[in-house]
Parts: sequence; C-alpha cells; structure tokens
Amino acid sequence: MLTLLGIPGALRAGSTNRLLLAQARAAFGPATQTEADLRLPLYDGDLETDEGIPAAVQTLADQIAAADAVVIACPEYNKAPPGVVKNALDWVSRVKGNPWKSKPVAVISAAGGRGGGDRSQFALRLMLTPFQPRLLTGPEVLVADSGNAFDGDGRLKDARYQKALDDLMGQLRAEADRK
Repeated sequence: MLTLLGIPGALRAGSTNRLLLAQARAAFGPATQTEADLRLPLYDGDLETDEGIPAAVQTLADQIAAADAVVIACPEYNKAPPGVVKNALDWVSRVKGNPWKSKPVAVISAAGGRGGGDRSQFALRLMLTPFQPRLLTGPEVLVADSGNAFDGDGRLKDARYQKALDDLMGQLRAEADRK
C-alpha cells in the first residue's frame, strides 16, 4: 500500500487548504495517509547548535522520507506562501540527507483572491527546487474565492476544480507507483 503525506500549509483547523487537502487525499485513492504538523519552532541556527534538530522537525523529515508521495496544500498570504511553510522547508534542509530527493510532489492551493494562490504556488515550487523532488507541473489546482468554493460537507462545488484535482492526484499516484 502506498503512503501519502499531506502537508497543510495553513495551521488553522478550518482553513480552506485543509478542506482542499482532504479532497486531494480522497482523490488519491487507497493509501496509508499521514498528515504533517508544521507547528515547528522558528528556524534558529543557535537553537540548532545548542540543542540539535528539534524532534518535531525530525518527525517531519522522517514522514517525508517514508512517504511514497507528498501533496502540499499551500495558501497564499500577501502574495507568498505562509511563513510556516518556508520555516518547515528551512528546518528540513538542516536534517541529514535529503528526504525530498526524487519524491513525487504535488502542490495545490486555495486562496481568497481570484488567482487561487498562483503566486504562492510559483514561489513554493521555486523553494522546492534545491531539494530535487519529482515536482508535478500540472494540471494546476488553484481554487479561487476559496471561502465560497466548498459546500457544507467540505467538498468542492465547481466540477472543474474537482476534475483538475482528480487528474493531478491520479498523476501523483502514477508517479508513486513508478518507484
């Protein structure tokens, strides 16, 4: 059975990116599914020197390494990914080895604006490049006006968004199966 790691880029329990991540996980199909926790201390070289890699960071790195595929649901805050996402990438870059290397990764986003998180996705893809994952290029899943994009059960209302998500997650599954 494949293992899918979901990384919610928003900390808020009721965020639309968590809703989108739940839909992505369902579209991926049968798998052992885990969810990352990005409640990590801010990266601090002095902390790393004095105490080493925090346990929560090592857990995240281990989850990435153990996953057959990763999906990141990344909101857009002020035209960029939220700080918790960048902080997590910074910390994981300090762990021995590179758990991202050759890992199939899909990026999705939901945002209140009309771009659906397009700038955030662009920036996140750039941030992931040094890690050398197998980053899927599309179809892009950019859910605009996200506060109105989900029904009362947390499902996407727009069939076009759902189709793009289904296609992307199908490709992610195929990449994970290629291993």
